[in-house]
Amino acid sequence: MDDPAGVSRLLLESATTLAQTTNARAIIVYVDALPELEAVPPRTVLVARDKHDLDRIEKFAESNSRTITVPNVTLDRFGQVKLAAIIALSNRIIDLGDTVIFLTGPFRSLTDSIVVMTIGAEYELFDTTEQPSIDEHIKRAVFHRVLSIALDLGQHGREGKPIGALLVVGDAKHVLEQSEQMILNPFKGYHEKQRNILDEQMTETVKEFSSLDGAFIIRGSGVIETAGARLKAGISEGLPSGLGARHAAAAGITANTKSIAITVSQSDGAVRVWRAGRMVASFEAPGR
Repeated sequence: MDDPAGVSRLLLESATTLAQTTNARAIIVYVDALPELEAVPPRTVLVARDKHDLDRIEKFAESNSRTITVPNVTLDRFGQVKLAAIIALSNRIIDLGDTVIFLTGPFRSLTDSIVVMTIGAEYELFDTTEQPSIDEHIKRAVFHRVLSIALDLGQHGREGKPIGALLVVGDAKHVLEQSEQMILNPFKGYHEKQRNILDEQMTETVKEFSSLDGAFIIRGSGVIETAGARLKAGISEGLPSGLGARHAAAAGITANTKSIAITVSQSDGAVRVWRAGRMVASFEAPGR
């Protein structure tokens, strides 16, 4: 590609035309995938991974573009699309049924592709459920933090070793009723502020305890109730081929409670999001 910046500008122009033609809710693009520009089109949602991205977004302030921040993990093109979509959906920037234009390219490179998607039309990405929206019973910041930790574990493991994990967020009272401890609860006795996953100091603690068998159970507010819990509910029927007990437990507990479960597969590092008994998104870890 002789002129990647020129291609990216042409794709942005095409995305603007497509958005008008399809009455798209938004154009979503990672800010680091944009060439040097003075402004971005209306309805653009800029995606940031780190402070450098946020600093660059400031130059687009006059365009009234909206911003979301996603975990800074390496993903392929479609993985980046799915991650941006699920964060935008949880922030209610987009809704199920909306048509959205995504501009994407290789990780940390300029855009080279356009994806036009109706959110919810593809089961693998999102499936319409009758549960409340994520932020009605789970703080968006909590969901984002748990997803970020899971993606980091999926990509890097723990101290270089592959690791599996199961984190259940929301409706903690009913989740606890359907679980039992396999080990002593490592979070018992600590003040709620000391065991809230939104505390930056808890990130390494959660990663350390992720090597334990069993699930983390986390309130929608972020308070960690326990780790090392066995979930009694399980669904094996209808699971995608090759998924085991951890995924069956995630499907089962989300079918019986108003929770969201996030699994990390030890074998390949794939991170999957579960809701209402079904997998609603998956992220593959490249080359772990």
